Amino acid sequence: MGRPSLLSDAEIEKALSSLAPWKRESKTHLRADFEFKDFKEAFAFMTRVAPIADALDHHPEWSNVYNKVTIRLSTHDTADKKPGITSLDFDLARAISI
Repeated sequence: MGRPSLLSDAEIEKALSSLAPWKRESKTHLRADFEFKDFKEAFAFMTRVAPIADALDHHPEWSNVYNKVTIRLSTHDTADKKPGITSLDFDLARAISI
């Protein structure tokens, strides 16, 4: 499988229209913020996401503070040779949001 290509602004906006809570944070990143009852639930969520990311071989930038998890997605190795948002970011975002 080759490296994914960057998506156009229109493709990104269309994909985001049905993918709450994801939003475009910048030209190169998607972001979602998740809030849970407590730290244990937040950590369990991260534990569920880890094998999904591993299976897709696409790993998020994420942080956890008590009951909140912030996830940022970007593809660094693209066919365009510059980082940005690709279909791989949306594949992972959809899998996380289920």
